[in-house]
Amino acid sequence: MSEAPVSGGAWRRVLSAAAIYFVIVFAVGLSLGPIRVLWLEPWIGRTPAVLCEAPFLLIAMWFAARWAPDWVKLEPGWARCLGVGVLALAFQQVADLAVGFGLRGMNLSDQIAYFATLPGIIYIAILIIFATMPLIVALQLPRRET
Repeated sequence: MSEAPVSGGAWRRVLSAAAIYFVIVFAVGLSLGPIRVLWLEPWIGRTPAVLCEAPFLLIAMWFAARWAPDWVKLEPGWARCLGVGVLALAFQQVADLAVGFGLRGMNLSDQIAYFATLPGIIYIAILIIFATMPLIVALQLPRRET
């Protein structure tokens, strides 16, 4: 993947692709979250519930990481792809904090403490994959003819 000079228009496309990528994956997570928390966690426990949700999130990430750059006609390049993932992760963390504060009544200490648990460690791994999935997908896809 060669890297062309980055113009202002290219970064707007990175931002747009990141927003689309985030919205798709966050919508899937927001849909699955109540199922995990209200139904699976009481039934099988927190860690197995997180592990049950993870494959669905990974599938959503893979599809969204394929589609979002194409929708905005983002030029290929590792920096752009990584930028999409990192920006989407920033959007996701803001949204995750808002959901934690607003819907779950958590404070920042509660949310940070969650990362020290086994489900939290799994969640960190999923976040790392989320941030890198656009680059992973771009490296797997054949180069587009321009």
